[in-house]
Amino acid sequence: MSFEITGDAYDRFMGRYSTKLSPQLVDLAGVAVPQRVLDVGCGPGALTDELVRRVGAASVAAVDPSESFVGVVKERQPGVAVQRAVAEDLPFGDSEFDASLAQLVVHFMRNPVAGLREMSRVTRPGGTIAACTWDHVPGGEGALSVFFTASQRLDPDAPAETRMPGARRGHLGELFRAAGIKEVEETPLIASVVHPTFEDWWEPFMLGVGSTGEYLSKLDEAQLERLKDLCREELPPEPFTLNARAWAARGTS
Repeated sequence: MSFEITGDAYDRFMGRYSTKLSPQLVDLAGVAVPQRVLDVGCGPGALTDELVRRVGAASVAAVDPSESFVGVVKERQPGVAVQRAVAEDLPFGDSEFDASLAQLVVHFMRNPVAGLREMSRVTRPGGTIAACTWDHVPGGEGALSVFFTASQRLDPDAPAETRMPGARRGHLGELFRAAGIKEVEETPLIASVVHPTFEDWWEPFMLGVGSTGEYLSKLDEAQLERLKDLCREELPPEPFTLNARAWAARGTS
């Protein structure tokens, strides 16, 4: 799976939902001046932007394994210390931050327990660790659930991401505890997005983002049209609002 894509493509695909999650995750983490905070797996910067609004760019650091996303955040938030790194090997010393957050990232960590343990390591004792992940279980209500349900109707071997870390209720909390994070609390977050038309919802899927983009690129024209029809069947009449659910957890280092 590749995220070496433009920031605009990601914004149109997932950013329409992630920007709704960011204020909620920051509220859950209790981020406020004068804290120094870390955004782990920042992508093109939805969560980074919200952290800057709360504490100022000089108090925010960010990392992401995608060189293209690092470049986007450097351009959008030049006052933020952003660099290329993976969650499992953060380029910081112990206890450098008051809070470390990861939005829609635990799904993609090679080793989520190690990644969360690293987040705890770089956070001061008693500091906050917070993360959220989409609800990707079969029949779930995550941002991609409609697409996954329809693609599975078309092709039972289509990617569904249902087994990704944190995809089911309670699993993110289990990962937090396995990483040694204390006082773990869990709660759902809802990202509500209004789609005026079906095409407004569908078009960003064709931008080649993540596993959905890879899957769509392999379909012929007839399969693609059939999948669109199946997606229409899963969605309400337009205009419609999707209430995408994410699982969130917070704890202390």
